[in-house]
Amino acid sequence: MVWELRWHPLYQEWIIVAAHRQTRPWVGEVIPPAEADLPEYDPDCYLCPGNVRASGERNPNYESTFAFNNDFPCVSLNPPLELSQPVGIYRNRPALGIARVLCYHPKHNMSLSLMDVDGVKRVIEAWREEFIRLSMDPNVAYVFIFENRGEVVGVSNPHPHCQIYALSFICKLIERELEACQSHFEDVGRRLMEDIVSSELADGRRIIVEGDAMVAFVPYFARYAYEVMIAPKAHRRDIAELSDEEISDLAEVLHCVLIKYDNLWRMPFPYVLVLHSRPTDGGSYDAYDFHIEIYPPLRAPNLRKYLAGPEIGGGVFLSDTSPEEKAAELRSQPNMHYKHMQGTA
Repeated sequence: MVWELRWHPLYQEWIIVAAHRQTRPWVGEVIPPAEADLPEYDPDCYLCPGNVRASGERNPNYESTFAFNNDFPCVSLNPPLELSQPVGIYRNRPALGIARVLCYHPKHNMSLSLMDVDGVKRVIEAWREEFIRLSMDPNVAYVFIFENRGEVVGVSNPHPHCQIYALSFICKLIERELEACQSHFEDVGRRLMEDIVSSELADGRRIIVEGDAMVAFVPYFARYAYEVMIAPKAHRRDIAELSDEEISDLAEVLHCVLIKYDNLWRMPFPYVLVLHSRPTDGGSYDAYDFHIEIYPPLRAPNLRKYLAGPEIGGGVFLSDTSPEEKAAELRSQPNMHYKHMQGTA
């Protein structure tokens, strides 16, 4: 039984790990089983090849990845400039930025976990291309790439895709990471992610997959039950600095992690996947390292991890599970997707 406080070095906060609470009586919401298998093509899907989107534009008959400007953007290079001035100490400014959508695959029922490694590699290469192109815009301070998978996290369309926000400001959590990384480097002369990766490799219990260049693990300070971090072994500030060989290794490691997720409960495993890269505002950020964080919302097949009083009101995460136990569960899963084993995909 794990019952302790663990320090989150990137966010500079304590995490309460109380694994004995996982089996407590529960009479709250129970998540229904995942929906039946989706078709390869949905004529009503605005992301499928050849279909007309809400904007009136028709998608090309794409055969690989396909990126376009979001039809319902939260930021824009042409936002409303005439804003009403807030009262008192408050302030505002135009919502300047670029919102993009990247479709992973033409098939409506595909996912990163069901693709082959080459398909995952093409997605990562598209991430890199989008990051490089958007980071050149002088209005962009941070390129935020993320995927929401599953109805549990509020996905409006199951077609495999991610979103990319090129923002005129730096996300708050990234600011916290930057400060922690810089402080750690000034204190000990080493990069924080370098020490996190070396600590995880030395312990070994939380490692899920280790490649030549990348390593995936449930971090010692995990806030979610099956949270996974994927990081390069070498210093890389952003996805653009990854070599072609490192991209290939990342594709293999990420693919393996996502297969193990789906295999865990024989279902499309919901998650939020976020790329953490350095800002693009001209700073060097040499103490910072690129990494991917994956936050699954479920702590059991039908139970959600709720953000309640401690998390929302106190900013303190309470984890009901042991990172070591959850890492062992994931590590034990087969490397072949259960649908491929059943011959249904």
